[in-house]
Amino acid sequence: MTDTAERTTSPSTDAVAEVRAWLEESWDPDLTVAEWWERLGLAGWAAPGLPVNAYGKGLNRNDSVAVQNAIAEFGALGAPGGLGLLLAAPTIAAHGTQEQIDLYVRDIVTGQKAWCQLFSEPGAGSDLAGLQTKAIKDGDEWIVTGQKVWTSGGQVADLGMLIARTDPDVPKHQGITYFGIDMHQKGVEIRPLVEMTGHAMFNEVFMEEAVVPDDAMIGGLNNGWAVANTTLMNERAGLGSGGGHAAAGAATPGTVVNDLARRAGDFVSTTGAPKRRGGGSAGGMFGASYKLLVELAKGNGKIADASVRQDLMRLHTLNELGRFNNLRAKAAKAIGQEVPGLPNISKLSMSEIVRQQRDVGLRIIGPYGTLHAYKPEDQKSLNDATGNPFTAMVTGMSLFAQAPPIYGGTDQVQRNIIGERVLGLPKEPNNDKTAAFKDLPKNA
Repeated sequence: MTDTAERTTSPSTDAVAEVRAWLEESWDPDLTVAEWWERLGLAGWAAPGLPVNAYGKGLNRNDSVAVQNAIAEFGALGAPGGLGLLLAAPTIAAHGTQEQIDLYVRDIVTGQKAWCQLFSEPGAGSDLAGLQTKAIKDGDEWIVTGQKVWTSGGQVADLGMLIARTDPDVPKHQGITYFGIDMHQKGVEIRPLVEMTGHAMFNEVFMEEAVVPDDAMIGGLNNGWAVANTTLMNERAGLGSGGGHAAAGAATPGTVVNDLARRAGDFVSTTGAPKRRGGGSAGGMFGASYKLLVELAKGNGKIADASVRQDLMRLHTLNELGRFNNLRAKAAKAIGQEVPGLPNISKLSMSEIVRQQRDVGLRIIGPYGTLHAYKPEDQKSLNDATGNPFTAMVTGMSLFAQAPPIYGGTDQVQRNIIGERVLGLPKEPNNDKTAAFKDLPKNA
């Protein structure tokens, strides 16, 4: 019996049992958010997928998600959300020095600092290596000038993951360096971009002689393309289908929103379920999931339409494929292998899922799909007009569905990567690998 039990106990079961026992001893809703996140982060449970030397537990992705869901099910405030935990921490853990890990990652897992991603530019979106933001060495500092765009969470960020051109005399992929930049300095200006959803999740960022210390360079001089690719792979895995739910807390990390001083228990409901902020965030858009759409179809009789049932089944199938791909990745990692191109496939799959959610969702709610609450104060009027409080979620999801196929690397970029790097198809002829960046033609 003992042998059987040992064979059937999975690592995720062990980790979940361990975190539940820890929560029994450690969770205190009367702690401030800062106090609770420090306790959670320094124990390794805020980001259990990080290495042990980077304030993690070294768990794989599936086990990490199981732990995070266990924290939410327990009724405790989840880990700090945002791009710090999703992107910056694993990148710095992989490429940073131990001093940088202790400086940056510690503040991420404890929620002290929020991060944003300063990658895309008006003339360098899909061709990210064509970026023109420049960083010029000045003693022990770098002076940064340029513009970034589509910066998620820039308005609440303390630090930014910045890639800038540090050598224009070498091929474009070779002259890029990755920095951590202070967003609270006079040389940085953040302007919100209002989307067609009515919200402003993205920003454009202007840097005019912004200053970055030399010790904020991550991964070495002119090695930024390799470091950035680590960030991008984590982004694609995090945004891809089958990734599960991070179960991050409703409180916002960092110094801007001022949640750190609030009571941790105020961010979980009396039933133990984590509260969520309103406002149409990406997570809220994707909350209009398969199960909700099925219930809406049942409620208004659209479930009787065979084509609607077929589309719902297609959506269910896409979600299941994403889940199975995640299990494939876990099984491969367990034997020291990886599935080539799987993060890119997952990202493409998520694009298809949100398009399918959009199309079937709008078919289910019919003419009400032409109405949307563009501001929070419009929500009640929309609910009264439609008699359905879920209409705004469906229309918000439908409007937002145009974004995932673009951000995090467009669908076209993902297909190019799969074709060229995984399938070995020939690349389009160019001299990007040999010509100096300064000699390449630039977008107008």
